[in-house]
Amino acid sequence: MTLVSFALGNIIGTEIFQPGDAPAYIPGKIAILVLLSVQLVISYLLRWINLRLNKQKKAQLEAEQARRGWTDADVQKERERHAFLDLTDKHARHGSFTDEKVEDSSVKISSVDIDLNDKDEALKLVGLERTGTISEERSLQVRRKLDLVIPPLCAAVYCTQFLDKNVLNYASIMGLPITGQHYNLAALAFYLGFMIWVFPTMYISQKLRLGKYLGANIVLWGIVMMLHAVPNSFGPFFVLRILLGMLESCVAPVLILIISMFYKKNEQARRISWFYLMNGVSGIFGGFVAYGISFDTSTRFAPYKIMYLLCGALAIMVGIAVLIWMPDSPLHAKFLTKEERIAAIERVRDDQGGTENKRLKIDQLKEAVTDIRTWLIVLSTLITSIPNGGLSNFGNIIVKSFGYTTKQTLILSAPGGVIGILSALICGWYSDRANERMMPIVFSLIPTIVGAALLVSLEGPQHKGALLFGNYIIGTFGSSLAIIYAWNASNTSGHTKKVTINAMTLAAFCLGNIIGTETFLPKDAPNYVPGKVAILVLLSTQFFLCFLLRWINLHLNKKKRRLIASLKESNNWSDLDVEKEKERHAFLDMTDKQNPYFVYTG
Repeated sequence: MTLVSFALGNIIGTEIFQPGDAPAYIPGKIAILVLLSVQLVISYLLRWINLRLNKQKKAQLEAEQARRGWTDADVQKERERHAFLDLTDKHARHGSFTDEKVEDSSVKISSVDIDLNDKDEALKLVGLERTGTISEERSLQVRRKLDLVIPPLCAAVYCTQFLDKNVLNYASIMGLPITGQHYNLAALAFYLGFMIWVFPTMYISQKLRLGKYLGANIVLWGIVMMLHAVPNSFGPFFVLRILLGMLESCVAPVLILIISMFYKKNEQARRISWFYLMNGVSGIFGGFVAYGISFDTSTRFAPYKIMYLLCGALAIMVGIAVLIWMPDSPLHAKFLTKEERIAAIERVRDDQGGTENKRLKIDQLKEAVTDIRTWLIVLSTLITSIPNGGLSNFGNIIVKSFGYTTKQTLILSAPGGVIGILSALICGWYSDRANERMMPIVFSLIPTIVGAALLVSLEGPQHKGALLFGNYIIGTFGSSLAIIYAWNASNTSGHTKKVTINAMTLAAFCLGNIIGTETFLPKDAPNYVPGKVAILVLLSTQFFLCFLLRWINLHLNKKKRRLIASLKESNNWSDLDVEKEKERHAFLDMTDKQNPYFVYTG
């Protein structure tokens, strides 16, 4: 079979270099680049599979040795006896090693029955109750070690995702042959694929190792990005955009889960803002790269194709880095010692959020879709994403309509990125410092509303300075999406509920971006007044939704305090008893509603 595939590959290889492509043979060279990138991924996958099988075999041998009471010498003799029995590699691995059953067990915790087979993964390393104290110095030491690995990788992933998603924005003024309504459809195709796949990808990721699943998706979308340089017609380009959206749909939910596993509530918003500010960094980086490419007139390649190839190659490199270094959970963080992994888990015990659970729980899914706060946060995400969809795909077209040239437009995108970075940093810092989520969003919306008002009320080249200023400050609302992610991380418990709400939030994000691309219609060019009015109205509405969500969370906290006081009185508990009960609830994979000790963040 290997030799047949070798022959078939050589036959196909001769056909990718067509006489019509001479002398440069660009399609053939692209095919080589893409295929060898795929081979790189397959090589890593095969290596990982073999190492995993070796671990399984080792575990089976150890279990068999313990069950039969073998010494190491006995194991060696068995190995020798198997050498020439003509067994397949799988036959040896699947021998009848163990027939013992794991009995179900349950525990009664504060009138709630908990099946310990459904426990949080963290309980494989720590107990129901804290067995020792972690000093503040030790906690900070572990956090610093986490900060050296997790936020930089998250930032690289998010920068790559935002850049790849928005290359279309640069391509729109760099020779992309897709224009008019076809351009609108190409823009929404990404979010269509995103929305189709966001629920399946989240439940798949729950069953697999998060870091490995994320890395594989990044490498695959890097390959898809490079393939965008091949088609010159709408149909194939539309399909590639859908595939890109499907592959990128896992990014934000997985990153939010990883941050919530490793960091305390009062540390999460800042670290989410650290990777979310990459939206601004990618805007600066992408603008300068596109500006540089626009000067190259010697190549047969259209400038937008070079942009797609460069961004695709960058994504593949980031994906490989994630596969190697991104931890799947505190339990599997290889860069930490066993003692540090225990400390990392104990750091988040008091937040009652848990780490992960591989089982899909229908009761948690039902709670997620019946919680009024879920739908309010989904509505908030939708309202915030409609402007995002319009501006991320039409931002450069709008700036060019102020009276600037193509090259000026590309370079003028950089200051907007700086404003986005500062907004994300300030909002993230304040959110953790004040232990608030909704108020930072309110503050980020004020400049946006002012900027949208400027864009609606002014028109013409004589006002292009004021219009450009309005276009810059309108971007501060982007940090509100980062805080919405932080809201999900710190206000939701129960792994299935977290996954479901994150997926619903991202589905709303996609739907909003799809609607956003349709608020900027070709008939409204070049000023797109209806789209600008939509931004002004929607974000003014979001302003009031923030106060409603904040009030609900504070009200729920009051009810929980009354419930704990009632439990304390009825069970005659001391303050120490309450603290022990709180510790025992931390890793039982209970939802925020089931767990009386879970505290919501305003």
